[in-house]
Amino acid sequence: MHTYPLFYRVLLAVFLLLASIQSGFAESANGKQLYIQHCSVCHGDKGAGGVGVPLNLESFQSSISDHYLAQTIKLGRFGRTMPSFKRLGDKKINAIIKYVRTFSSAKPARFSSRHIKGDIQQGEKIFKSRCASCHGDHGQGGKGTGVTFSRPRDLSIIPPALNNASFLASASDEMIKHTLIRGRDGTPMNSFLKQGLSEKDINNVVAYIRNFEKTAPKTHPKEHLVPVIVEESPYSLEKTLDNLKKAVVGKNFRIIREQTLDNGLVDKNKQNHKQVILYFCNFQFLNESLALDPRIGLFLPCRVTVIQDGDKVKVMAINPLRLSKVFNNNELDNACKSMTDLYTEIIEEATL
Repeated sequence: MHTYPLFYRVLLAVFLLLASIQSGFAESANGKQLYIQHCSVCHGDKGAGGVGVPLNLESFQSSISDHYLAQTIKLGRFGRTMPSFKRLGDKKINAIIKYVRTFSSAKPARFSSRHIKGDIQQGEKIFKSRCASCHGDHGQGGKGTGVTFSRPRDLSIIPPALNNASFLASASDEMIKHTLIRGRDGTPMNSFLKQGLSEKDINNVVAYIRNFEKTAPKTHPKEHLVPVIVEESPYSLEKTLDNLKKAVVGKNFRIIREQTLDNGLVDKNKQNHKQVILYFCNFQFLNESLALDPRIGLFLPCRVTVIQDGDKVKVMAINPLRLSKVFNNNELDNACKSMTDLYTEIIEEATL
């Protein structure tokens, strides 16, 4: 298996949503325009949240600094759904922040960078009894996507990951302490003081969270996986497509349609019939996968592309297991692995 650059044209339609999040189109530093293009798909047009956390809560806006927002936009959230937008540059990032601040009348918080001392072991005990049920037993964050029908109904938002290198690089000790003291109105996060904890207890929890810096992963375990499954076929394009259809049906999938890669993008008489996509589906598998996470719809129904490039015929498909790294839903990995295995078997059968 190896990568093939032409794939990024082949599956253009699959990446439309991801491209809307991560594209680098030329733009002016218009905060609203930038926010709509890069942020609204997850955080909502008015910051009400969705897949991403709500940004318009007054308790949120009053407990974060502009520096925290800037770092979050630059670094993203490693291993979670929030990508890095560092390439936008300071001017555009600051324009986005200015627009986000219009969602609330709350004044931005200002925090020092001083280190808060505390007893890490005591902080761990409190964290496990007070925080782990939402943020995970090791601070890995809540499960699910933030999309209503794929998350627990009692959670208004998915609790963020605290054992996260980019979060820890963005949040100061004082900001974390402030959040623990005040809580977040409109979320399940309640004030620790109102729960009966002392300031000393809170300092201990801050020290424990800061200690995550020693263990927070900085590379994703799926980062080494190829993004594309590709094989060269010894057959003609027509014979390869015929083999592909037989392999698909043999795996109990139904063929939905066959179309050129550029279908809908160019005039019908200008379509390139040497670049063809075959769509197929097993509806039971589709429904089970969508129930785990609706975002898997980005690469469903299944599709394999066949391209004749000169005298070579290439068969290729997206690697779902590699794409699953952008989700924060571990249960989805098994479904993505099944899809990757399926694509590999079908492509190998068609090219043997």
